[in-house]
Amino acid sequence: MRFSMNLSSEPNDHYVPLAQAAEAAGFDAITIPDSICFPKETISKYPYNADGSNDFLDGIPFMDPFLQIARLAAVTERIHFTTAVIKLAVRQPVVVAKMLSTLAVMSNNRLSIGVGLSPWEEDFQATQIPWAKRGKRMDEQIEIINGLMSGEYFSFEGELLSIPEIKLCPVPDQRVPLLLGGHSPAALKRAARLGDGWVAAGGELTELKDMIATLHDLRREYGREDQAFEVHATGLEAYSKEGIQKLSEAGVDLVFVGFHNIYSGKKDTRTLQQKIDTVNTYAESVIRG
Repeated sequence: MRFSMNLSSEPNDHYVPLAQAAEAAGFDAITIPDSICFPKETISKYPYNADGSNDFLDGIPFMDPFLQIARLAAVTERIHFTTAVIKLAVRQPVVVAKMLSTLAVMSNNRLSIGVGLSPWEEDFQATQIPWAKRGKRMDEQIEIINGLMSGEYFSFEGELLSIPEIKLCPVPDQRVPLLLGGHSPAALKRAARLGDGWVAAGGELTELKDMIATLHDLRREYGREDQAFEVHATGLEAYSKEGIQKLSEAGVDLVFVGFHNIYSGKKDTRTLQQKIDTVNTYAESVIRG
């Protein structure tokens, strides 16, 4: 099992010392979420909480994940970076490919990226991207990003997107892995067909086991069972040694943990030192316990 610390919604001056503390404590990675904006009025339902509301996000600070990774990679040496998840469908794929290739080169390949659609129709309105056919758009975006990561001339002509023959320079000597998020049947099919892995958004262990089993069945169906594939997940089991064993047995390769529940709507009043102490306590009792 590999361990990642979810790092979000912190005061600006806490990010660097917390990232360095996670690296020193033995964490394998840092996971960073993505949130572009908060709409004054919303019609969308959040799929990962009981009532579908997004009130818990109002006033929560989210740094741009690409810039945050660049910042934290510059002050660490070993620790890997991933996201849970980048809202890819509302971004321009050539620009995303350029940012990912640059980050991978600068960080010496300490990068894998979780991507997803975004459950908020308001994100699409704000970025002036059509909500319709968003799944198909993301399929084509993934093909473009992977194609450009080769460093060779690449063109694409799809149903929704097209680019002329272009190439990026520099590109990393290892393609940045793209892990796909989402719990819907369509999302699981997309992860199995196009992804280098899957990012789970939490949930019950039984549900997680079923989805991982479905992913493996789908990968066999698509003839991809021999290709590298990893599962990132979190949940209540992530906070104990016994729970970690259950997640490992379920097929989880990396567990990401956070030490403040933004869903609660309660302000995190801990000092920086208290947060670092929590990081070290988890590492001592779970990672090395």
